[in-house]
Amino acid sequence: MSLASLLPAETHPQEGYDGFIGWVLSLMETLGEVGVGIAVLVETFVPPIPSEAVLPAAGFLAYEGRMNAWWAIVAATLGAVIGAWVWWYLGRLLGRDRTRALVEAIPLMEGEDFDKAEAFFAKWGRVAVLLGRCVPLVRSFISIPAGIERMPFWSFTLYTAIGSGVWNAIWVGLGYAFGPAIRPVLEQWSGILSNAVLVVIALLLVWFVVVRLLRRRRDRRAATEPRG
Repeated sequence: MSLASLLPAETHPQEGYDGFIGWVLSLMETLGEVGVGIAVLVETFVPPIPSEAVLPAAGFLAYEGRMNAWWAIVAATLGAVIGAWVWWYLGRLLGRDRTRALVEAIPLMEGEDFDKAEAFFAKWGRVAVLLGRCVPLVRSFISIPAGIERMPFWSFTLYTAIGSGVWNAIWVGLGYAFGPAIRPVLEQWSGILSNAVLVVIALLLVWFVVVRLLRRRRDRRAATEPRG
């Protein structure tokens, strides 16, 4: 019989979460700080897993004395950095020319879109990596342009670690500070927050498609009109 089975049901952080998220939280409870690092590493490749739900659960376990809050933050940051390295190397392997060709092959995308993104990253790359670690979905993929633009590895690692460390410390700290009181808040708002971000991204995508289609229609009409 495990220690977890002897505890009251309300002390299990995975209760109330089904499917993959529940499995991740159970893994974290079983393996302690190592499980926290693995959970964040998994989140890097499966963005729908909200760290806003996973990390406070680690703080809650620390509150109950079942793990060390500081080591949980370190493990979470290490997991985030390792995941970011994988995406960085993927971007580096693709390189500029292959990525530009892939962009041009995507419907409604043009090489000019890649050129603008490249110019933006050249100017704001370090800031983008730093702040991108605090944005759901973005934090999983911001490492790819860093690799494409060959952002220095140790500089990339430093900014990734700082951004991830601050983000992890905030959420683990909230779980530790509020203890059991934070659970109903997490169940109510963590999903809402993640869904809100996905809705905003979807709306931006729709806006992009509409604007691009209208522009192409206008360009075709201008090309067929006789010149005076």
